[in-house]
Amino acid sequence: MSAQDQIKDTVTANDVVLFMKGTKTMPQCGFSSRVAGVLNFMGVEYSDVNVLADDGIRQGIKDFSDWPTIPQLYVKGEFVGGCDIITEMTLSGELDTLLEENGVTFDKDAADKIREHNG
Repeated sequence: MSAQDQIKDTVTANDVVLFMKGTKTMPQCGFSSRVAGVLNFMGVEYSDVNVLADDGIRQGIKDFSDWPTIPQLYVKGEFVGGCDIITEMTLSGELDTLLEENGVTFDKDAADKIREHNG
């Protein structure tokens, strides 16, 4: 199976996927850590894909999304963005809306706390 096929299967089989450096319990870069931290704090169930474990996936995800950086977040098969976009969406409440519209469970109080502490 090609890297592109693996990526496509992963993003379609899981409601929320984070392609990141490291894992959700042990991120290996600050940007991946920030996005995983937001998702973890908000109680979002997601699949993590460690791009450091597979060079084909590491390059393949950049080609798949036509986005040059990692981490990359997908919700219901759609590319949402990287660290800066997810940070902005979290602070504006757009991430809450996106998750709600896609039937993804998360802790609204936790999301509000993030905004409270970063407002």
